[in-house]
Amino acid sequence: MPIHPTAVIDPRAEIDATADVGPYVVVDGRVRVGPRTRVMAHAYLTGDTVIGADNVIFPGAGIGHAPMDLKYDGAPTGVRIGDRNTFRENAEVHRGTAEGSVTTIGDDCYLMSHAHVAHNCTLGDHVIMATGAMLAGWCQVAERVFVSGNCVVHQFVRIGRVAMLRGGSRTSRDVPPFAVMDGTHVVRGVNRVGLRRLGWDAARIRAVMNAYRVLFRVRCNLSDAMARVESNGAVTEEVAELLAFLRSSERGVAHGPPRGAAADATD
Repeated sequence: MPIHPTAVIDPRAEIDATADVGPYVVVDGRVRVGPRTRVMAHAYLTGDTVIGADNVIFPGAGIGHAPMDLKYDGAPTGVRIGDRNTFRENAEVHRGTAEGSVTTIGDDCYLMSHAHVAHNCTLGDHVIMATGAMLAGWCQVAERVFVSGNCVVHQFVRIGRVAMLRGGSRTSRDVPPFAVMDGTHVVRGVNRVGLRRLGWDAARIRAVMNAYRVLFRVRCNLSDAMARVESNGAVTEEVAELLAFLRSSERGVAHGPPRGAAADATD
């Protein structure tokens, strides 16, 4: 049965005929659920929330709640979710704060149990958030980022694509693309495993690693380090992307380890 008889469905909601809504689910408000999406028991969907096709929402997940922001005044805001995402037990996605604003999740993301996505965050495609990972408001997470268990990300932080945050780490600074970060916004190396999984050849990975050695092997003046990378020549497309990300940072960027501390060559 596509909609279980114990589910509570707001008459304003739009549930695709091929969606599956389990027992004791609550759908409250102008929620739209797309084709073949499965909503399991006791999940709660609310607000102006649009969920695409082939998503799976596990028991206890809450999507579209009011933001945990003292400035929120009840203005109409929303959540926009793409296709083929998974929200495990008790994962949370809150709607935007300012009128008309939304929290956005792309396609093929996987949010594990108790992952928290706060208001106005933007997640690209193929993002993984492990159990207990938390994003504060207005974070921007690029595609194929892995946020490990119990990581804490401060509001307005950007995380570049294919970056990996190790378990229990925290950041109030931007995390560069392709980085492995741990501790308190410390760059430890390059996410070589993630890059190899994308099919990058050795030359592309080596170019990024060479740039990282100059930029992040130890803490340094980042502007001087970027100038050295550019003066070395052979700035590949990926290295140019990295440098552009660093230059566009408004919060500051995660830094290399203290002098005398070892940086990882690989991960």
